[in-house]
Amino acid sequence: MAIFVSNRYMYVQFIDDEAGNTLASASTLKGGWKCNLEGAKALGEAAAQAAQAKGIKTVIVDRAGYKYHGRVKTIVETAVAAGLSITSKTTAKTEEA
Repeated sequence: MAIFVSNRYMYVQFIDDEAGNTLASASTLKGGWKCNLEGAKALGEAAAQAAQAKGIKTVIVDRAGYKYHGRVKTIVETAVAAGLSITSKTTAKTEEA
């Protein structure tokens, strides 16, 4: 779950790192929401629905260097409340081994 936040838009992509493909995505540009906390909440819900439609249930969050607060935190927490599970990178690598 890669998150990008700018002054005008917010984007969420679900990327398969091994294949290099984007599996699902959502954005305020497509949804028509504002780039504020309300828009972040709507984006989190839309992202979770898009992921679940593709069969994605557990994700690793890539904040792209953004601090975990405000819009980024709202996107992640709303996606979790909508049914996605979050795992850490170390846990995911441990499960593969």
